[in-house]
Amino acid sequence: MKVATWNVNSVRARKAHLIEYLRADGAPDVVLLQELKVEEAGFPRAEVEEAGYHALVSGQKTYNGVAILSRLPAAERMRGLPDGDGDSQARYLEAEIGGLVVASVYAPNGNPVGTEKFAYKLAWMERMAARAAALFEEERAVVIGGDWNVCPTARDVWDERAMASDALLQPESRAAWRRLIWQGWTDAFRALHADEAGYTYWDYQAGAWPRDHGMRIDHLLLSPHAAQRLSASSVDRGPRGKDSPSDHTPVWCALTD
Repeated sequence: MKVATWNVNSVRARKAHLIEYLRADGAPDVVLLQELKVEEAGFPRAEVEEAGYHALVSGQKTYNGVAILSRLPAAERMRGLPDGDGDSQARYLEAEIGGLVVASVYAPNGNPVGTEKFAYKLAWMERMAARAAALFEEERAVVIGGDWNVCPTARDVWDERAMASDALLQPESRAAWRRLIWQGWTDAFRALHADEAGYTYWDYQAGAWPRDHGMRIDHLLLSPHAAQRLSASSVDRGPRGKDSPSDHTPVWCALTD
């Protein structure tokens, strides 16, 4: 099974790119989407289904929004993280597909540092860690994928000094990421590519894409039962090079039977 994650940065604006991706040879069996920026009624369900996918959608007007697309039917398990105290932001969706548990994650950006947005980011990551721990205890094949808005180490960013003030690189953000990893999760891409940068995001400004000034902030985390099936993982840079692209590009992993 091939599982991909992609922050499309508006599913309406990127609809043609998404459908092309779903119809391409070797397209993933499961696609986790983030930053839909539409309510569920505005999601292009008919076009996605025509491309051969079922769709679970947790949408939100203008901001956020996550989805799970799958060739096999998906059974929804949870939308939104527990203990949110009325948090209405659409950032988490969990489902079961053919014996595999998957979750689409859109973690808060947190900029600017020192504001309520950064505090919300860290609190959300704590809630995510609690949910990840509960999933880990199920001792099943689980893939948690999405835009984590964390750049884990210096090798995951084009210039750590230039980006030092960004919330994605702060010690607190990286510590939150490490707490997840230390539960026993495997970073699918990094497990197979120890030295490759593997950027998944390039800002629209300052010629970041042609200069390859990127960051690796989109990740697929595998439970041990999924990690032992990991056979391949890669970043698909193609969609970022298209006209009017998302500022993110897909990253995927393949799990053997």
